[in-house]
Amino acid sequence: MTYLLIKIRKKVCETAKLLLLLSHERGDTMHKLPLNATMSSNNTASHILQRLTTGEERVPIVMGILNCTPDSFYEGSRKQTEYEIASRADQILHEGGEIIDIGAFSTRPGADEVSQDEEMRRMSHALAIIRRAHPNAILSIDTYRPAVARMTVEEYGADIINDVSEGGITGIVDKPLETAEGEGDIPAMFAEVARLHVPYILMSVQAEMETMLQNFRKEVATLQALGVKDIILDPGYGFGKDVIKGNFTILRRQKEIKDTFPQLPLLAGMSRKRMIWQLLGGTAQDTTAMQGTMLANLVAIQNGADILRVHDVKEARATVLIANQLAEKQQTA
Repeated sequence: MTYLLIKIRKKVCETAKLLLLLSHERGDTMHKLPLNATMSSNNTASHILQRLTTGEERVPIVMGILNCTPDSFYEGSRKQTEYEIASRADQILHEGGEIIDIGAFSTRPGADEVSQDEEMRRMSHALAIIRRAHPNAILSIDTYRPAVARMTVEEYGADIINDVSEGGITGIVDKPLETAEGEGDIPAMFAEVARLHVPYILMSVQAEMETMLQNFRKEVATLQALGVKDIILDPGYGFGKDVIKGNFTILRRQKEIKDTFPQLPLLAGMSRKRMIWQLLGGTAQDTTAMQGTMLANLVAIQNGADILRVHDVKEARATVLIANQLAEKQQTA
């Protein structure tokens, strides 16, 4: 009976995927979900974040990267066709990722600017595919543009906004934004996430830990005053920091962020970045970059990371298991 149920379930999944692909081939124009459609709720995302900072057992979670771009620094993350996007979302969830982080604009050093309209087009394309295949998946939107954030939440029920600009300081790495819109001293993105009532990832572009903590204190206070309840902090590895010495100094001192903000989840995003592959030799595409990421993520967990943002989800899950086992041994020693 169990074997029969497994076969039936597998057949249903295969049929659903076939229907999805057929609808794509027909060129269906219905991209946006109806407003009353069942999708992941922000309450679910908030519940996961609350779980990370409360309770006796702290188990970090994995956020898998899906880039619907032609030029992201890691070639394996570039997914543009409908089949590629659906398959990557399947892979992230199957391998144990609890959040899918979707980017439609590469912010790697030297990347070309992408217009807001093009970013929205790419993002809408990807979100429509993922929402049809996984209506209850928790989706994070990697953008620094308030209008893009608003569109993804209102039209596709996006759950988290992942802002790599620290509220509007830089977009592409080390490239200041030409316009930092806002209301008085309130960055536009801060005001937008407050209106949208969604969890917000605040990523630092500061080079030094002291400046980072000083800015975080002010920014967190501003966000909380606006009514933003779920704030995730990200040291911003690879953004505004010396490639090797600067980034690894922040990693070594990362626990200072957690000690300063014990009630806020902490995200670490070092996956296959230059800080790792340049140190080890090779490129972001090499296996050594993935292996180095696993080691760096282990240190990040030991220094307070609650969320690992990665390209290699299965390997990150293995890192979490090892870190948890080490923590258990330390507690019982």
